Amino acid sequence: MDYWGVAEILRHVTQTSPPAPALAPDSSSTDLQTTRIVILGGGPGGYEAALVARRLGADVTIVERQGVGGAAVLTDVVPSKTLIATAEWMTVAETGAELGIRVGGMPAGAVPRLDVDLAAVNTRVMALAAAQSADIRARLERENIRIVLGEGRLDGPARVIVDSPDGGGGPLVLDADVILVSTGATPRILDTAVPDGERIFTWTQIYNLTELPEKLIVVGSGVTGAEFAGAYNALGCEVVLISSRDRVLPGEDADAANLIEEVFKGRGMTVRSRSRAESARVIGSGAGARVEVTLSDGSVVEGSHLLMAVGSIPSTSGIGLEEAGVRLTASGHIEVDKVSRTSARGVYAAGDCTGVFPLASVAAMQGRVAMSHALGDAVAPIKLRTVAANIFTAPEIATVGYSEKKLIEQGSKYLTTILPLSRNPRAKMLGIRDGFVKMFSHPDAGVVLGGVVVAPRASELIFPITLAVEHRLTADDVAEAFTVYPSLSGSIGEVARMSHHLTE
Repeated sequence: MDYWGVAEILRHVTQTSPPAPALAPDSSSTDLQTTRIVILGGGPGGYEAALVARRLGADVTIVERQGVGGAAVLTDVVPSKTLIATAEWMTVAETGAELGIRVGGMPAGAVPRLDVDLAAVNTRVMALAAAQSADIRARLERENIRIVLGEGRLDGPARVIVDSPDGGGGPLVLDADVILVSTGATPRILDTAVPDGERIFTWTQIYNLTELPEKLIVVGSGVTGAEFAGAYNALGCEVVLISSRDRVLPGEDADAANLIEEVFKGRGMTVRSRSRAESARVIGSGAGARVEVTLSDGSVVEGSHLLMAVGSIPSTSGIGLEEAGVRLTASGHIEVDKVSRTSARGVYAAGDCTGVFPLASVAAMQGRVAMSHALGDAVAPIKLRTVAANIFTAPEIATVGYSEKKLIEQGSKYLTTILPLSRNPRAKMLGIRDGFVKMFSHPDAGVVLGGVVVAPRASELIFPITLAVEHRLTADDVAEAFTVYPSLSGSIGEVARMSHHLTE
């Protein structure tokens, strides 16, 4: 069998998407100039969909309750990554003495003390989020896309009702030929640890802080918990990370997660593994208030502040979905197929409310695909195996394609090559010691199946492997491409060459 035959078999064998739900017939208008599109939610899934629909000639209205850009721009992705980017400067400063850089007047080898003005940091964080929201709104308005601020709900599969549109007045009724639901998700809240926005926070509230916490407890060691724990640790805060699993980032590549946990501990963070938080309460009041977190074994962890990062729930309740014939999963997510159709005629869905992948890039792609499909434009179904994801710890963890865990579970043949970043000449020049590049390929066909990069700016470095996975390139294809010397991307070429030698 030739290479392409093997690759096609691999593609079918390693398909990870769930079966598509039974769907109603398409609802596409024959006259695109009069097609009315109403989008519920102005986040990446919503505003990207709106731009596509408008370019295809549709009349487009976005209904958004929070502000253009949604939670991704205003309270989640943009603010958190801005905070993390600020904290990154602190980790870079740690290597200054090693590189021979020191503050004037300080003895050689001394590490300078850097103080963080958290009020200024968070003011900048929220200002950048607001600026990004304004930029998106301006672009939408230039495209003549109508924006309505208010709470929207479906009244059947072809109508949206907005309560108190733009802050006042009676309900606004919007008839639609196509509806896209992109309402996102909200932080999961435990009844035994209710956030108050002063001592106990969700990740949307933590920007209220004006002073660096004396001791921050983070409950939840998934992506959000790990990112915030790492950021506040880098900013100079004592951090205790409580994980109910054996290690931090339990859903990620084991080698990458173990490395990040070692880095966390090396920077002074306390990681409490296999410890489930049962409840939390605030003791005292005012400046002397404390937070006590009780664990399932009866022990108590005390700190000055608490961040609850225990997942999210889809924002699908109370907006008329089931009444309109939109089928939900047991977790409350909207069932969609690979072109973002729901079970209701003319209703599509995109983003975190679908439970496909909680990534802004995936939400945007779902929204674009939905509108192209609804309006009769050429469209290719979303291929989840080509989605690149990144965790913004320091160093970052970027992944694409099939994980090693998935390859093992499905019994796939695969070859692993891994190269520590510490061997890379550019990394040595920059004082980078932690990280690696790992690639999975088929031992016979040589097709690149997936990859993991742990490094500063791994989100940028993963792109060559993403291209390889997307276009079914072989490890030899990657190895034969030139890389700059010296460069961090040189390690990607070297890992690919290692794959070739192992299959000879």
